[in-house]
Amino acid sequence: MRRIWMAYVVTGVTLSVMAGAQQPANSASPSAADSLSKEVQTNYERIKANVIKAADKMPAEDYSFKPTADIRTFARVVNHVTEAQDRICGAINQTKQSASTVPAETADKAAIVDALKSSFAECDKAYASLTDANMREVIDAGPFKRSRLGLLWGNVAHDNEQYATLAIYMRLKGQVPPSSEK
Repeated sequence: MRRIWMAYVVTGVTLSVMAGAQQPANSASPSAADSLSKEVQTNYERIKANVIKAADKMPAEDYSFKPTADIRTFARVVNHVTEAQDRICGAINQTKQSASTVPAETADKAAIVDALKSSFAECDKAYASLTDANMREVIDAGPFKRSRLGLLWGNVAHDNEQYATLAIYMRLKGQVPPSSEK
């Protein structure tokens, strides 16, 4: 488990460095607003928008879609995001989430999307609490301990991975993923 979380952190930092390298050469020098906490918050807002739009855009009848028999349904992937965010952001916010907050994958689309949006509301609080001053604070996250920054970058990385899965499912059903819309 420790290796997985470290991979999330490394992935997040790598993506940040790559994104920063793509800025125009004449961009202004970094300011106080260009801090690590602001960087992770910006990346969170970007993936949050894509995941919510994907969940909203996929037709209700396609929530039970799975590409092959041994792969998760679209609804299950959305619920997985909800579960992970409840766990990660709940640890940072020191709130206990019950398993009942995540609907069954056979629940209707509205219930699944509502639970997803609730998990993002929990994460909104966690990301808003992140500062450069507290980002190294160690948080007890169940069976492991991580820094605030590590947990939140891990969440961004995880959400990006799950969004990629949602985007593939959408394309297989003839939908254009939100990140590809013009």
